[in-house]
Amino acid sequence: MFNFSLRLCFQKSGEKDAVSGAIKQEEPEVHVSGVKIFYGSQTGTAKGFAKVLSEELKALGFPAEVIDMKDYDPDDRLADECVSGSVCVFLVATYTDGQPTESAEWFCKWLEDASTDFRYGRTYLKGLRYAVFGLGNSVYVGHYNTVCKNVDKWLWMLSAKRLMTRGEGDCNVVKSRHGSVQADFQAWKGKFLSRLQALATGEKKTCSGKNCKTGSSCKSKKEEEEASKETGSEVRRREEDGEVVKFSKLNGVKKIDDDDGERREMITAALREALTKQGYKLIGSHSGVKLCRWTKSMLRGRGGCYKHTFYGIESHRCMETTPSLACANKCVFCWRHHTNPVGTEWRWKMDPAEKILQDALEKHQDMIRQFRGVPGVKPERYEEGLAVKHCALSLVGEPIMYPEINAFIRLLHSRRISSFLVTNAQFPEEIRSLEPVTQLYVSVDASTKESLKKIDRPLFKDFWPRFLDSLKALGEKRQRTVYRLTLVKAWNVEEMQAYAELIALGQPDFIEVKGVTYCGESSASTLTMANVPWHQEVVAFVQQLAAMLPEYEVACEHEHSNCLLIAHKKFKLDGDWWTWIDYERFQDLVQAQQDSGGRQTFSALDYMARTPSWALFGAREQGFDPADTRFQRRNKTKDISGC
Repeated sequence: MFNFSLRLCFQKSGEKDAVSGAIKQEEPEVHVSGVKIFYGSQTGTAKGFAKVLSEELKALGFPAEVIDMKDYDPDDRLADECVSGSVCVFLVATYTDGQPTESAEWFCKWLEDASTDFRYGRTYLKGLRYAVFGLGNSVYVGHYNTVCKNVDKWLWMLSAKRLMTRGEGDCNVVKSRHGSVQADFQAWKGKFLSRLQALATGEKKTCSGKNCKTGSSCKSKKEEEEASKETGSEVRRREEDGEVVKFSKLNGVKKIDDDDGERREMITAALREALTKQGYKLIGSHSGVKLCRWTKSMLRGRGGCYKHTFYGIESHRCMETTPSLACANKCVFCWRHHTNPVGTEWRWKMDPAEKILQDALEKHQDMIRQFRGVPGVKPERYEEGLAVKHCALSLVGEPIMYPEINAFIRLLHSRRISSFLVTNAQFPEEIRSLEPVTQLYVSVDASTKESLKKIDRPLFKDFWPRFLDSLKALGEKRQRTVYRLTLVKAWNVEEMQAYAELIALGQPDFIEVKGVTYCGESSASTLTMANVPWHQEVVAFVQQLAAMLPEYEVACEHEHSNCLLIAHKKFKLDGDWWTWIDYERFQDLVQAQQDSGGRQTFSALDYMARTPSWALFGAREQGFDPADTRFQRRNKTKDISGC
């Protein structure tokens, strides 16, 4: 018996080519430490196949492990397989309506999310070697082996390395290639074992897939085109006189209708498909909701977002949404690579605020329910997460563009849900007419006209006067206000004095300074990882800026999202910071103001709460709540994401 669990080199470094005599570069080592067989089964067939494959692998000398997908946490462990030397086999059945079986549901959901989430990165699973076999029934034409196709696609999108062509077993004996699903598996298994032995002995063998040699990624031209379509990377727009008259092929709109014509829906069929694949749960014709990674993190006791550290929100009870996917800017660091619509005014059909909020809550709760029984999720936080307490109107787009934004905010407060609204500082009159929100943000992405045009790429011709007037409008608000600065190296980090002048203009209660989040390659942006500042660079910027602001000090830090908080000294009482929010007090104050017809007003100082010591700048925790356990994800890029 030959034991293949050993490390073999194709060629040693420095060896000369027999023909040319040139020194060859060292080629990668081939190492097969074992095989991990993952199965998702409903009737037990996939589980039986996994056991059969395991026995044959052991007979050949390969250590093999059979794993039920429901007992495996991909968020914790799958990236480890990139360096473990294991080959991963996925035996997955397609169940009702093309969905995964119950045991594979969470694994597939995580894989789908990771494949479209820039926070993981396109190379997150680079180094993982895999093979996929699916169990389906061709009677169901529209859903035949959908799950195995998706698993194969998602792994490939994360740069995992396919060892051989995907196998598809057919339970329809009439159309099964080999007469039964069992025979289909036997045929695929034989090819897999042959491929594995060739890999372990260092043989370079052509894969059975078209356009695939030496076990490479088996990417066909069709797959390349599908992946490009799915990520929405080919986006083309044309602006004329500052107004969008032609959207991308995803938006599918050639011309905006006149006011006297029938208004179009903001979300076209093509755009709906693209955004859905990016993980959005779309609502009506212009709204959306998506589960934030920090919501998932806090459900599992792994810490909350910066708003938990700075202001005391409960991240697992926070819903991130927007009533308007459209935006008036095309920022270089846009999370969605500009697949969302753009425009300078509301010229679409409009859904009622009640419908948007109700659907957003239902879809958010549905996403939370997917975490029931997931490894690591704390039962008490799962139950709390079903009851939304906070709403971050910061998902994408420009929520203040929605004509019924005040009605939407009133509905939130009627349910005692706090409101955190972010605007891009291009709609000053809308800011002035906005009813009290728990905390109002203005994005200050640059401090000069030239750099703002370069970074935000606004559609308005008079973007700079609008920007300055928006800051003045913010300064007129009595409730909590925030400047949100996003630092982009080589773009806006040298404008210290100009930033100080803008802060004097709007006098915000708080200034959040965050390093830009790299969203991956895009034809719509030239941003690279070189533009992402290290945390210590952000700290240095914040300290220099705070030194120029006599009324402000550095208050808090959230190191794991590369973010710091500068606060006005009025929130520092007797040496203690009070940057947190008394949410129940805020709701009482809002209700009292409404009951009085607006006569009874209140200010930011009326609903502040003491900041815990672990959240303060300079604390050894660096903003991580000691009640949770920090989890370090293996990744190719800095983990600096935040909502």
